[in-house]
Amino acid sequence: MNLRKSFFAAVAVAASAFSASALAQETYTLSLAQTWGPNSPILGETTEHFADMVEAMSDGRLKVRVDAANKHKAPFGIFDLVRTGQYDMGHTASYYYKGTIPNAMYFTTIPFGLIAPEMYAWFYHGGGMELMQKVYEPHGLLSFPGGNTGNQMGGWFRKEINSVEDLQGLKMRTPGFAGEVMSELGVAVTNLPPGELYTALERGTIDALEWVGPALDFPMGFHQIAKYYYSGWQEPGAEVQFLINNKTWEKLPADLQNILTVAMRTAAYDMYIQSVHESGIAWDKMKEDYPDVTHKVFPPEVIEALRETTDRLLAEAAEKDPLAKEIITSQRDYLKQVRPWINISDKAYLNSVAGE
Repeated sequence: MNLRKSFFAAVAVAASAFSASALAQETYTLSLAQTWGPNSPILGETTEHFADMVEAMSDGRLKVRVDAANKHKAPFGIFDLVRTGQYDMGHTASYYYKGTIPNAMYFTTIPFGLIAPEMYAWFYHGGGMELMQKVYEPHGLLSFPGGNTGNQMGGWFRKEINSVEDLQGLKMRTPGFAGEVMSELGVAVTNLPPGELYTALERGTIDALEWVGPALDFPMGFHQIAKYYYSGWQEPGAEVQFLINNKTWEKLPADLQNILTVAMRTAAYDMYIQSVHESGIAWDKMKEDYPDVTHKVFPPEVIEALRETTDRLLAEAAEKDPLAKEIITSQRDYLKQVRPWINISDKAYLNSVAGE
């Protein structure tokens, strides 16, 4: 039995109860541009899932056409595509646009910051959504959480990292705030589209890269080139986003706005749990099929340098920009509030059963 199809069928039945009288009403088709390529696992499936839910819940009154990066040719241009109205919606990651709107990057992730459940709690109960709208509203956009990868891995490296000196001169793909931190420690940082990562690593254009985690890394084949796989520090809960052009939003009836909101929130949750599930499967397969892949953690000296640099750069950003300060302070304060509970619940549990 296909549970996803069953879910859509159930939603359609429920939707018909309030939409049967609206069959003659106007129908809408929205265009969505995504950063991800065609048939992209998890990330691309999230937008497909979202589009299916929207159509089912609206009883066909609202449809979403999803265009992958090979169609619109601008994987890191989603912000502009939606802002200018070339597309109604987008699915991407906020930190890709830090060069245009620096405060956007905080809504994807911050090094040493909130893990995925904490991030969602901050968005929906700690003021995160309101702060995100402060950043995007001046650009005529609405932004919604669009799915979380969970704690991301620190990356694939051709050689071991045993000291801060080993980072200096390293050519690495790593985006967002983490890229700024790495750059401060002497790393030659670049940000490449997903479709270029394998070739860049294979040809030696880069020495290391971080993408996501086993579920998305394994299909990319990085393990065939770089054998050292490091746990992360930089993206403890990486959230992608849905973007909506505000003019498009305002043209929709209230019930269709509600359907979009529910579908985005559901698709985001489904992406998170799928990421956890698929990463578990992929890591087990990787260990079995590629035993020469070595899992590593960065030594304490490197972690300390990364943390100190992160704190300094965040303090500098907060000093320069009042809105940046408001966002950074909000996340830090929320972390102080919620992390003690995580420590005596999830962390304590995992520590107590570490041998299992």
